[in-house]
Amino acid sequence: MLTVRLLAFASLLLPLLGSGQTSRRTPVLVELFTSEGCSSCPPADALLARLDKEQPVSGAEIIVLGEHVDYWDGEGWHDRFSSAQFTNRQKEYGTRFNLNEVYTPQMVVGGVRQFVGSDSGAARKAIEQAAEGGAIQLNFNGLKVDGRRVSGTVGFEGTVPAAKGDLFAALVDPMQTTAVRNGENGGRTLHHAGVVRTLMRIGRLKQLAKGPVPFSIEGPGRVDGMRLVVFAQGDESGPILGAVSRGMEGPGSAVGVAAL
Repeated sequence: MLTVRLLAFASLLLPLLGSGQTSRRTPVLVELFTSEGCSSCPPADALLARLDKEQPVSGAEIIVLGEHVDYWDGEGWHDRFSSAQFTNRQKEYGTRFNLNEVYTPQMVVGGVRQFVGSDSGAARKAIEQAAEGGAIQLNFNGLKVDGRRVSGTVGFEGTVPAAKGDLFAALVDPMQTTAVRNGENGGRTLHHAGVVRTLMRIGRLKQLAKGPVPFSIEGPGRVDGMRLVVFAQGDESGPILGAVSRGMEGPGSAVGVAAL
């Protein structure tokens, strides 16, 4: 009788285990090129925030990066989050997508699809397609927070693809707010999600085949409450091949998983 009960219990448990294995979400990197000086950007910033908070696409773990470009800074308002680095990254995408010129707001999903950053329908479709394609399962080990610096290693599960590419690390403010005094958004209070504060190349994708890749990245201030994102991208601003994200906790502590 006991054997029959155990077999019956196992028959109920196996489908649950199977569904758990197939329900793993695929990380999808969503980048928004934006600016506080652009009057068309606030709706795109709001969309990025909804994607981050609501995670509306089944099967996708949406990881957001808000990259503030600097070419609006001479139009009456200096965006405190802007950087020529993000402008250059956007220009590289412009070359990749054969665009005549870069623009804001621009959203790029998975490094392979671009569109006007406030287009929620295009965003959802692109994220769904990216999630279906799968990704390298990157993971963190031994993460440590020390004031402004985060260090650790990034590894992977499975087989590293043959594609050539780089590993990047970013430190991100999950949310920021700015009262804009001048420019096209003068008098408005703007809310931003996933604001990239530091972005750096930490190695080549092929290094993962030899073992976890060590890295160390420094933020503009204490990184408590910030988010660490590491992603693999094909050469020449190619497809995003994998991504992983974690939230930062207290100083000197181990790092916990961000609620995405």
